[in-house]
Amino acid sequence: MYAAGLWHLPSGHLDPGEDMVTAVIREAREETGVVVAAEDVTAAVTVHHHPPIGSRSRLGVFFEVRRWSGQPRIMEPDRCDGMDWYPLDALHGPMVAYCRAGLDAYRAGLPAAVHFQQPGDAVEYGPDGPDRTHLLAGPPAGGVELPRRLRTFAEQAIGRIEQATEVSWLRAGSRVWRLTGTGGGTWFLKRHRGPKFHDREVAAYRSWVPALGPRAPRLVAADTAAQTVVVTALAGSPLHGMGLSAAGEARVQHGLGRLVRALHGSAPGRPAGSATAADRVKRHLEDARPYLADGDEELVLGLANAYTDLPRPALVPTHGDLQYRNVLLADDGEPQLFDFERSEYGTVTRDLARLSDTWTGRPDLRTAFLDGYGRPLTPVEELRLDCEAAFDAVSGIAYGTRHDDPEVTERGHRTLHRLHATRHP
Repeated sequence: MYAAGLWHLPSGHLDPGEDMVTAVIREAREETGVVVAAEDVTAAVTVHHHPPIGSRSRLGVFFEVRRWSGQPRIMEPDRCDGMDWYPLDALHGPMVAYCRAGLDAYRAGLPAAVHFQQPGDAVEYGPDGPDRTHLLAGPPAGGVELPRRLRTFAEQAIGRIEQATEVSWLRAGSRVWRLTGTGGGTWFLKRHRGPKFHDREVAAYRSWVPALGPRAPRLVAADTAAQTVVVTALAGSPLHGMGLSAAGEARVQHGLGRLVRALHGSAPGRPAGSATAADRVKRHLEDARPYLADGDEELVLGLANAYTDLPRPALVPTHGDLQYRNVLLADDGEPQLFDFERSEYGTVTRDLARLSDTWTGRPDLRTAFLDGYGRPLTPVEELRLDCEAAFDAVSGIAYGTRHDDPEVTERGHRTLHRLHATRHP
């Protein structure tokens, strides 16, 4: 028969004159032996499917049932050889391809998918086969512009949501929503671009960020499968683009120095491994070379050679993306840090590479930061900071030109220009 030997959900077709809720109840009883009440049937996903054989398409409607009576069992042994439960993030194979399309939409919290197979396609889903699934988003539900799965996760963590507003940074791969609860509280929901960033941010919030006290968000809940977190909101205004007096900006830098010192000291240091940032600079140079000014490549390679001769540094907990766009200014004028998805063990100076761009032509800001940090940089750290700033600049030029990000590109060129001036007066 069709799809013999493949896993599939309990399913069937409408009988003449039958509505789809009645059909769900009937098929569940006929195929699994359980009894479902009509009020426990909820719509989940609709898939517009075209099989690989034949010319007619059809609509497959998937339902979610969380409550039933009876123990599921094989009721049609002439048609079904096995029955089992599997987690959504570890689905078993081989599986019917259009069934997998519906489950993919369900996992993504989306209401529908188009799954039109071509002649010659296999009935079986294969991770290496052609991807025929096109997921469709739906309108906001109840005024909350969130995928259904994320909304459920967030409301389990903080209660009913009154409003959700997307506030994602334009260049970031992650998505962020500001959530307002029915009681007036505010939180942020963030879906990461991948497991690496999710794991880093969750680990930082659980282990290092508490050392910053009220000057950083607090983790409320994390969903590893959905790569999503809910964190508390900070009161304040974004520092990025804010116009401050010279004295006001120096005060901010002093406060940042205190915060960064607390973060760097939030856990014991570790010895550095054999791999260094210099190992990656040549790859970035290949991408950035067409956009570099005369002498830039020689400068960077010279610093890379100097870097390899430096003593191996200790690694400390770092923010990983320390720059003004990840800082909020509180009402009392003190800075607050957020966005820890790039946090990892790294060098003190690597964590300062991007922030040091704000010190160009402003030695008072550098002095204020280090005063807040509690100590000056050693001569070795001064050289390491130049090296790591150059590596970050080349990486930024390569990334910025490839992704049409003029701000990141210009910061890279500005850093290299500064290094030329300071190292070759």
